[in-house]
Amino acid sequence: MTSSPASPGSRLASRLGFSDRVFIGPSARRVAREIEGGLDLVEAGLSEQLNSTNSIVNSAERYLYEAGGKRIRPVLTLLAAQLGDGNTAGVLDVAMALEITHLGSLYHDDVMDGADRRRGVPSAQTVWGNNVAILTGDLLFSRASKIMGRNGDRAIELQTATFERLVLGQLHETVGAQPDDDPIDFYIQVLADKTGSLIAAATQGGAIFSNAPDEFVEPLRIYGEKVGVAFQLMDDVIDLSADPAKTGKVPGTDLRAGVPTMPYLLLKQSTETDAVALAARIDEGVESIAAGADPAILDEAMNELRDHAVTRRTHELARTWTDEAIAALAPLPKGPVRDALTRFAESLADRNS
Repeated sequence: MTSSPASPGSRLASRLGFSDRVFIGPSARRVAREIEGGLDLVEAGLSEQLNSTNSIVNSAERYLYEAGGKRIRPVLTLLAAQLGDGNTAGVLDVAMALEITHLGSLYHDDVMDGADRRRGVPSAQTVWGNNVAILTGDLLFSRASKIMGRNGDRAIELQTATFERLVLGQLHETVGAQPDDDPIDFYIQVLADKTGSLIAAATQGGAIFSNAPDEFVEPLRIYGEKVGVAFQLMDDVIDLSADPAKTGKVPGTDLRAGVPTMPYLLLKQSTETDAVALAARIDEGVESIAAGADPAILDEAMNELRDHAVTRRTHELARTWTDEAIAALAPLPKGPVRDALTRFAESLADRNS
């Protein structure tokens, strides 16, 4: 006896690393089939776009693309598009352009953070050096702009506004909170700019370029931005995971590189003796690593932070932002798209990789 093939919803959820609860029922499975069909076209388009006759350029720009990725932004673009005319040429372009923009940002982020690994493979700058990694990111940004440009002024405006926020988010993260800034509020704004803006562009773009009703665009923008913040807060929790096989990164990669995360910021705000002592050990370790010490000196501190109440609190914050994202969907019509967006957000908050 042969087993029956998995449903479209199950296959799509598996690809994303989520539970198949995201797509429940015949209507939802029809939506899932549309998204899967769109993703096939997006993947084919990405493969075509990330292709150069120059061997170095070709290897570098395809490196992180071929390393994998869940394609969350294209999925959200295609899902939102089902509120309109579905997988139009403009929707497919937006999905490709935003995924390429995301890829380009990864090359730059890894250089700035000094990350050793990305998506389970050595980061690009460890393979080719910082200069090639930076220029590859620049090339990907230009490819994304070219794709968006063929869809008119509204697409160009969406791309440029999103890219501006990405850069500002990275700049603010690099410079850090100023004396008059609340560290937590400042960090949330960085997450909204760096991660939320790109996911918001995905949900907006899906609605705009599928000719969905205009009144759906703003709720989808709010939803996307809040989902993005929740996603990154969960990344802060996952960054402390003891299982790098799932995350593709050494536990505590961001903190070891001196990049604050929400658990650390909450730890720094605490006046409890154990929290103060742990924060001091982390600060000392980060300074030592910056001076050339082995990053492993923070292994024990990362384990303690992973099990600390501030990390549980970060998970709770991710859940709060998820709930707010779901609430933003109220103006959308009830049905499989709204249900899938709701379950999608819930699954993001519960993921472990």
